[in-house]
Amino acid sequence: MSHNELGLFLRARREATSPADLGLPMGGRRRTPGLRRSELATLAGISVEYLTRLEQGRDRNPSPPVLAALVEALRLTPDDRTALAHTVKAASGADRLCPGAGRPPARTVRPTLRALLDRLEPTPAVLLNRLTDVLARTDGYARVFGPVGLLDPPAPSLVRFLFTDPRAGAAHPEWAADADAMIARLKVDSVPDDHHLRGLVHELTVTAGAPFAERWAALPRTLPRGGGVRRLAHPEAGELRLAEETLELPEADGQRLLIHLPADDATATALDALNRGPGTLRVVAG
Repeated sequence: MSHNELGLFLRARREATSPADLGLPMGGRRRTPGLRRSELATLAGISVEYLTRLEQGRDRNPSPPVLAALVEALRLTPDDRTALAHTVKAASGADRLCPGAGRPPARTVRPTLRALLDRLEPTPAVLLNRLTDVLARTDGYARVFGPVGLLDPPAPSLVRFLFTDPRAGAAHPEWAADADAMIARLKVDSVPDDHHLRGLVHELTVTAGAPFAERWAALPRTLPRGGGVRRLAHPEAGELRLAEETLELPEADGQRLLIHLPADDATATALDALNRGPGTLRVVAG
């Protein structure tokens, strides 16, 4: 593998991007049919000198805002964004542990926590680690959140679904508020120099772009108020209003239990219908 994978990627995408596609004039002689460095630098709001350093491999660790600006300027496809995320991680060493980094996010579930989830059935409840990976959940949770796509393989994650899945906007009528709360939660649950969170932030900066990067840069490290009500547009049951309660489990290495309770009678009726199975559902009025 080249030692300049990031630079090669950026140059290839720049040269493959037509100025006409970005509303730029095609006049003048060009060595390649793609964008000039000066044009991409202007679109991304960075200097030509810095873009040159990136392409030449003299800087392999651009900040999340710079990455987000380049992603938007180049109008990268979802596949390109995913490829860039992996390239950045490899270039910066973000996929390797280093001294002083935070511990890996917990991925094992204690038997007592599994037993607790069994006791909570059919209430929608999920066990998460500090990066919002889904570790375990009730069947009631799967009936509510499975149909919107949240639990799709290979590795269900609340933050990845919310920011990168095209179905998330339809499932979350108050997407912006939910996104703000998700960022705040990630920041509060992190530890200083959390290497694993840093890798996730780089990944989402590329795959989700500005909606994630701008929030990460702007929102303070403040825990959102507990006991809030979340609106969810369920494809079978209609709009649900779910009251959220979080149980922190510090002895389980940062895991937390997120429980959803019906916030009104209509939602309670809809959840009962989901739990009874097919043929018992009715659409809940929004």
